[in-house]
Amino acid sequence: MKSENKIKIGFLPLYIKLYDDCGSGAKARPRLEPFARRLTDMLEAEGFEVFLSPFCRVKEEFERAVANFEEAGCRAIVTWHAAYSPSLESIDALSGTKLPIVVLDTTETYDFGPCQDPGEISYCHGIHGVMDMCSMLHRAGKEFAIAAGHVGDPSLIKRTAGYLRAAAAATSLAGSRTGSIGGSFDGMGDFLISDKQMLSRFGVTVVYPEKGEMASYLSEVDDAEVSAEMKADLDRFGILEPFSAESHEITVRNSLAVRRWLKERDLSAFTVNFLEIRPESGLQIMPFMEACKAMERGVGYAGEGDVLTASLVGALMSGFENTTFVEIFCPDWRGGSLLLSHMGEFNYRLADGKPAMKEMSFIYGEAKDPIVAYGRYRGGKAVFVNLYRGTEDYRVVLSDVEMLEVTDGEDRFSAKVRGWMKPRKPVGRFLEDLSRCGATHHSALVYGESTASLAFFCRLLGLEYDII
Repeated sequence: MKSENKIKIGFLPLYIKLYDDCGSGAKARPRLEPFARRLTDMLEAEGFEVFLSPFCRVKEEFERAVANFEEAGCRAIVTWHAAYSPSLESIDALSGTKLPIVVLDTTETYDFGPCQDPGEISYCHGIHGVMDMCSMLHRAGKEFAIAAGHVGDPSLIKRTAGYLRAAAAATSLAGSRTGSIGGSFDGMGDFLISDKQMLSRFGVTVVYPEKGEMASYLSEVDDAEVSAEMKADLDRFGILEPFSAESHEITVRNSLAVRRWLKERDLSAFTVNFLEIRPESGLQIMPFMEACKAMERGVGYAGEGDVLTASLVGALMSGFENTTFVEIFCPDWRGGSLLLSHMGEFNYRLADGKPAMKEMSFIYGEAKDPIVAYGRYRGGKAVFVNLYRGTEDYRVVLSDVEMLEVTDGEDRFSAKVRGWMKPRKPVGRFLEDLSRCGATHHSALVYGESTASLAFFCRLLGLEYDII
C-alpha cells in the first residue's frame, strides 16, 4: 500500500511527571519507550502510517501532541498508558478533539502471578490510568473504543486496527459527495432519502450529471485508452460466452466516461438507476463493469439510484477496502444460507477466482447490451451492514456472517453475481429479525471484520444499532 493511501493515526503514550521528578522514570523509560515503538511497529505492519508522540505527562504536552496529530492529518488517536497518568492532565485535549479515540490497553509482561518479580509493577500498571481516563471520556460524552489484552495476543492489534479503520470510515462520511445517474428508482421506498436529508443528517452532497455532461465525457474518451482497457479486461477476466469486440468497446468507452465523471466531480460513491440509461442520459449502456471496478478502487456503489447505501459503502471503503454492495435474493432453506446477487455489480476484490465475461441481453429499456464480468464471492468471515430509516432517525443492523466456499458439486450460477451467506442463526429467524428492525433490501458486506468494529463506526456517527 502506498504511503499516501495509508490511514494516518497518532500514537499517544501517557505518563506521569511525578515519576520523572522522583527519579523512577530514569529506570522505567529505557524499557517503556522501546515498547511504545514496538507497538507502533505493529500498527504500521497493519498498514497504518503512525505519528508517534513523545511521552506526555501534563496538559501542555497533551495539547501540543493532539494539535500535532490534527495538523498532520491523522484520522484517529491511539492512546497507550505507559504508567498511571492523571486524567485531568489529558482529558481536555482528548475530549476536545474531533479525532476519534482508540484506547490500547496492553503490557509487555504476560505473567503477573505470585511468582512474578514485584519490580515488574513499574512497567505494567497503566490499567488504572486507563480506567481513570475512560471514565472521564465517558463523562464528557466522547465516544471511544478500547482493545485490552497482552501484546502477544495476535487478536489485540487486529482489534485495534479494526477500530481505527472504523474511525477512518466514520469520519469520511461528512463532506463526501455521492453521484446519482438517473435518480431514484420509482416505487422503491425503503432506501429513499431526499438530497436535503442526505446533507443535513450525514453531511453528504448528492451530485447529478449536468445536461450534456456525460455525453461530453463519452466523446472525450481516447481510443488508445479504450484499447488498453479492453486488453486489460481480456488479460484478467475469463470468457463465459463469445462476444463481439464492438460490444466490448462500447462497454469500455461508457465505463471510462463514468470513471471520468467520478474523478472530475470528486465523488466517493455513486449509484445508477438502470431504467434511466437512455440516449438523453448520455450513456449507451448500463455501466456494470465500471461499478465493479470502482468498488475495487475504493469508490462506493449501490444499485437502483440508492444514494443512501452507496454513501454507506463509500464511507466503509475508506476504512475497509474489502467492502461491497450486496442484496439478499433467495433463501436456501435446505443449506441454511442466503443467496446474495445483483444484476452485475460486485467488488472484484472479493471474487473467488477469476470473474468471467459475457454479453448481457439487456431488456430494461433503450440501452444497448453491455458486457458484464460475473463472479462468485469468496468464502470467509464478514459483517452484514444495513442502514435504514427508523421511526425517529436512521439506524443500522449489524450481523456477523460467513460467506460460504463452494467446493462440492456444480455451480450452475456462472452467469450470475453470486455468493452464499450463512447467518449465525436459522435463515428464517434471521430474515424475521431483519424485517422487524426495518432493514432495507440493499446492504453492505465487510469482509474480515467483526460487529465490534462496525458498532464503533455507528457510535461515531450517532447511529443506534442492533446486532442480530
